[in-house]
Amino acid sequence: MTDSRTRVAVVFGGRSSEHVISCATAGGVLAAIDRDRYDVVPVGVTRDGAFVLERDDPAAFALDPKAMPEVRDDGSRVRWPESTATRELTVQAADGSVSSLGDVDVVFPILHGPFGEDGTIQGLLELVGLPYVGNGVLASALGMDKHFTKTVLEAAGVPVAPWITLTEADRAGDDAWLRRRVAGLGLPAFVKPARAGSSVGVTRIDAPEELDAALDTAFAEDSRVLVERGMQGRELEIGVLGARGRSGVRVSAVGEVVVTGRPFYDFAAKYLGADGVDLICPADLQDGERADLERLAVRAFEAIDGRGLARVDVFLTGEGFVVNEINTMPGFTPISMFPRCWQQSGVAYPDLITDLIEQAR
Repeated sequence: MTDSRTRVAVVFGGRSSEHVISCATAGGVLAAIDRDRYDVVPVGVTRDGAFVLERDDPAAFALDPKAMPEVRDDGSRVRWPESTATRELTVQAADGSVSSLGDVDVVFPILHGPFGEDGTIQGLLELVGLPYVGNGVLASALGMDKHFTKTVLEAAGVPVAPWITLTEADRAGDDAWLRRRVAGLGLPAFVKPARAGSSVGVTRIDAPEELDAALDTAFAEDSRVLVERGMQGRELEIGVLGARGRSGVRVSAVGEVVVTGRPFYDFAAKYLGADGVDLICPADLQDGERADLERLAVRAFEAIDGRGLARVDVFLTGEGFVVNEINTMPGFTPISMFPRCWQQSGVAYPDLITDLIEQAR
């Protein structure tokens, strides 16, 4: 290690159902990060929430449907600083011996879903005074919770799809009342866990009798569930990067998700190469449409007090743009839409990683 290099702790894995996607993203980052500028400390989070010292081996975290990557507990325990007086990380080996991992300049928390993307790891890093990549506690918490994302965006004048939010108590109550509320949204509709990503637990329903099974699937992931009107229109995605230097908030080229042979853009299509979905970047938009979408993406990012990065997902309907979600730690594997759109904008994957680290610094 040379003194001129920035030391980056890359944190991945986690307790959520998106554990394997986080690991796959980490594999991409470990392979692409500029080793001439950065020394890497790979910190894995097991499914039980233990921080372990992981291998600095991108190949170990390749996204293979037959052997999905994950963080395994080897008995080591990475310890965060006890106060803001130091930035030193230490590791306790399985035999109980303790050694230093050196001072860390920046933490790159590549965690998706609850217990990572939702403000929890950000709160920990704030407490110990470590700079980190991405959104802060508030924006992370808002972006993770679809109900509160919509509530805040709607208050900021950002159009969102009509929805209702249900709890288990609602389901156990007046069944006719619940079904009237859902029927008021129209069909098709989407049933989603409030706090999950990567389309985990999401079901499209095209008939009233499909509601119960869809609610079962969503409530298995979260205690609160959204039922959302299915929007008819083009499905578009745009990347956002926070301000750096004299530049303000930046937006990428626009990507389009074209679904041809599946009910919707689900987990298998996003990460396992399933057929029936094409990802197109740049999307074919008129100049005015692109400008309107860019302004809308920045407004949504600022409405949640965003910083670092986000991906804003929208529908282009006959009445204009409708924001579907804002993802504060979007899928970040080399083939994900977020880096692909930035590559189309002239920012290569390794340079995108550098940009995010330097923002955090």
